[in-house]
Amino acid sequence: MTLDDLSNSYIEENSKQLPRLNLATMFRLGLFQMGLGMMSVLVFGVLNRVLIRELGVPPAIATVILALTLFVAPARVWFGQMSDTKPLWGYHRTGYVWIGAAGLAIISFLAVQVMWQVGSSLKAYGWTAQTYGWAALLALLFALYGLAVSASSTPFATLLVDVSDEDNRSKLVGIDWSMLIGGTIIGAITIGILLKKLTLNAPIEEVQTAINRLFLVVPLIVFALAFVSTWGIEKKYSRYAVRSTLVNQEEKITLGRAWRILTASRQTSIFFTFLVLTTLGLFMQDPILETYGGDVFNMEIGATASLNAYWGTGTLIGISAAGFLLTPRIGKRNTAKVGCILVIVSLIWVVMSGFTHKSAFLQIALLFFGLASGILTTGALTMMLDLTVAETAGTFIGAWGLSQALAKGVATVVGGAVLQLGTKLFADSVLAYGLVFALQAVAMILALKFLERVNVQEFRTNAQQAIAAVMEGDLD
Repeated sequence: MTLDDLSNSYIEENSKQLPRLNLATMFRLGLFQMGLGMMSVLVFGVLNRVLIRELGVPPAIATVILALTLFVAPARVWFGQMSDTKPLWGYHRTGYVWIGAAGLAIISFLAVQVMWQVGSSLKAYGWTAQTYGWAALLALLFALYGLAVSASSTPFATLLVDVSDEDNRSKLVGIDWSMLIGGTIIGAITIGILLKKLTLNAPIEEVQTAINRLFLVVPLIVFALAFVSTWGIEKKYSRYAVRSTLVNQEEKITLGRAWRILTASRQTSIFFTFLVLTTLGLFMQDPILETYGGDVFNMEIGATASLNAYWGTGTLIGISAAGFLLTPRIGKRNTAKVGCILVIVSLIWVVMSGFTHKSAFLQIALLFFGLASGILTTGALTMMLDLTVAETAGTFIGAWGLSQALAKGVATVVGGAVLQLGTKLFADSVLAYGLVFALQAVAMILALKFLERVNVQEFRTNAQQAIAAVMEGDLD
């Protein structure tokens, strides 16, 4: 028996002595994800609409300002490394989750107040230096909001690694990410209730009062959910002290050393690329789905807005089914593989439905696309949580989050650009939109190629060797 085998046996034996997560605790952890889902609807749904329609900010400027929340994603690596090496109040993850949640609640309210100043200045003076100044401040606040989300979500995802074991991780992922999607639904309902009295062309003063109230109530609820979901969890369930070889020596892992550990294995770049490709394959349709329904199927605005509900419902079913039924039976890699294949099939279905011009076919195709997306998401996320080592888990989770956030931002830009190219190449609108869906399918085919090369054991061996070198000072 090798030293590594002895070490793994010791970790497994001691982990068994710690309490295991039950379903109630998994659902409690999911409250944090539910809160993030609610904030996503609040920021990207409500503010996007208000900026463009009610305040008259050009769509290009509005979308760039909002996109800054995604493009500050490189900070995820730093926040992850901080949670690895600098505990707050005696805990590695919980303090960062609370500070980040408080930050996003406060910053979102401040951003709304600056947004009104942008609108007021634009109405009174047009695009003057003053208006650009307010817009720049708004952009800064959205960047800070993105940092707050990163500061809370990266340590939270790392906490999921710390408190779970490989055999129950797929259930935890299934519950938590289902609740993330559920949060978007609850958020939409809550927003609808709080803004119910607003008419289509309500005076801006009424809109301002209603939105201010919304951004007082919902962020406070989200912070409360973050607090309740994580209170006492790390102290009771965390396996960090058992798994880490650097307990009480975390200061040895500086950001530079963590980066070297991160890049010590070729598996890091392989899995990073896999995540980028799957994210591109899933989200390139985001900016063009509603217009696809309008241009090809002659659907009304209300009907096209509901298309995401079919995708979301399918995703919710797919995540839950894969987490509880599929992954425990066929494994994480095979779940991701099945998801990739089904996404490719569903994208073909979405294109073929365009030739029928019947919205019912598109709705069914999107339901299936969501189901496939949910299966793929579960497989990829559970693999992502496995591709960490205790000593630098936050750094790795930050890197994986970085790949997804940047790829999602790129997917939004590329989706619109490819559609524009398609309209120039093809007279038939089905073919123009089909070019976007076809590119998504190509991304999924490439993702399958990289998935075959992912090797969790090789990754862990390389990472542990790099950590050993850090302890011996060989990476200085």
